[in-house]
Amino acid sequence: MTATREINSIVMAAGLAASLVLGTTFAFAGDVTLTMAVPDWPPTRIMKKFFDEQYKPKSGNTVKLQVDFIPWPDFYTRVNASLTSGEKKYNFIVSDSQWLGAFVEGGYFRKINDLLNADPEFMKTFKDIHPNALNSYSTYPHKSENYYGFPQFPDVLVNFARKDIICHEAEQKNFMAKFNQKLPCTSEELDAMTWDDFKNVGEFFRRKKGEMLAGKPAEDDFYGIAFQAGKSYDFSSMQINGFIWQMGGDIWDETQAPTSKAEGVVNSPAAVKALEKYLSLIAYMPPLAKTGTMDIFKSDELFRQGKVAMSVNWIGLAEASLDPKTSRVSDNLVFGMMPGTKGADGKLVRWSNIGGQPFVLTTWTTDAQIKEAVEFVKWWLSSNIQHQFAAAGGQSAIKSVYSDPKYVTYRPWNRAWAPSLDWQKDVWHVPQFFELLTQQQDQYDLAITGRQDAKTTQDNIAKFQQRLLKEVGLIQ
Repeated sequence: MTATREINSIVMAAGLAASLVLGTTFAFAGDVTLTMAVPDWPPTRIMKKFFDEQYKPKSGNTVKLQVDFIPWPDFYTRVNASLTSGEKKYNFIVSDSQWLGAFVEGGYFRKINDLLNADPEFMKTFKDIHPNALNSYSTYPHKSENYYGFPQFPDVLVNFARKDIICHEAEQKNFMAKFNQKLPCTSEELDAMTWDDFKNVGEFFRRKKGEMLAGKPAEDDFYGIAFQAGKSYDFSSMQINGFIWQMGGDIWDETQAPTSKAEGVVNSPAAVKALEKYLSLIAYMPPLAKTGTMDIFKSDELFRQGKVAMSVNWIGLAEASLDPKTSRVSDNLVFGMMPGTKGADGKLVRWSNIGGQPFVLTTWTTDAQIKEAVEFVKWWLSSNIQHQFAAAGGQSAIKSVYSDPKYVTYRPWNRAWAPSLDWQKDVWHVPQFFELLTQQQDQYDLAITGRQDAKTTQDNIAKFQQRLLKEVGLIQ
């Protein structure tokens, strides 16, 4: 042993002895990989970009975020297959809120109350989340204080519209002559729209190729309105639920189990009338809607192609409409709140099914990974990053962020964000959600494609839900 090695050994031994006496230990940096499953769309792409460019772990470890970007139509199927196979591939999952019950009861999603309780500052940020988002993205049972998720991207439905069409002088004049009301043109006028107003826009702007549209011949067949009417995943249910709530109906209420019923609620006269209202608007949409394949992506595509005057869709898809590389209408856009239904007091009722997703941790994630995951989430929910996310086309559910006057300046739809949050509800979080959703989507497809009327549809859904939920003990 050389003199240098002797000196180094003495120093290391002295340091170790001191650490044992003082009750401390040396920390050595290491590599930690977090593997995440996410839907492939702008909000998750932005998150990965921010991580790669900005994130610096406080621990000194080298932290890698390995992301599987999965197409939306396949997302649930792929995640479910991974979890139930036992492969334990993912530490993090960007989960749709309605998955919580199934994957908590399956033993896959980790409860996070202990992580929050151990960090008062983190808990303070968590409690600054809008209650509708907190309940939807984090709680199981729904609206309990058992927390499982952190918001990755909150979302709501808004109205996308083309100013060059709806604000055109001749179209404004002709609309007034036909309906004796002003054609909505500004953001504020879009905010005030009812579904009847939306229908009028749809009826008014049906034009064949070559017919005059905003002062020149239409390049293709043109339609006034579009919204989601798709059989895949949840694409019709997410729109129809809003109609049902706005018109005084309801879906089965899991928070009242086991005393709440499906029959008599899901197929109430109000719910049937709401479905009829939804179906009545499909006649004014592009023909694709009548085939049950108008999912959120097709609706967005048609709008960006310049074939629709107004489209109700998720903010998460709006970024592409501003990009001239992906949108023919990028320089002619205006956004407002989703249409509502006038209540008895004359005020608009705006209930809608919340979109967006939480992060969740899986139960097999190691202590070292959990520590780094929590630090990442704290960074993601920090004011600075949430503002940057919103400025890049995302949204924040953190009240102190979205209530900042700067927030509405980031994107043209942000003015509709905060007012919409108060009107958000959610679909079921129960473990049987997928059976409920699949049967409901099948039934709605029969109605959308004209093979079944609204009453039969709601009756069939109610009967199925009553039987299934009774079998599993969620209905007495």
